[in-house]
Amino acid sequence: MNLVAKMRARRADNRTRRAVNRAIDGAATPALRHELMVIASQQVTTLR
Repeated sequence: MNLVAKMRARRADNRTRRAVNRAIDGAATPALRHELMVIASQQVTTLR
């Protein structure tokens, strides 16, 4: 993987992480927040 590809992948990971964090913070109920956190932790361990 070259340098540019690594930078793009890192930016994409950061965008995804921010989107997940916004979704968790804006969850309507604690149950939904917990469900989003479980899904995120199953997908990628670096999210939240």
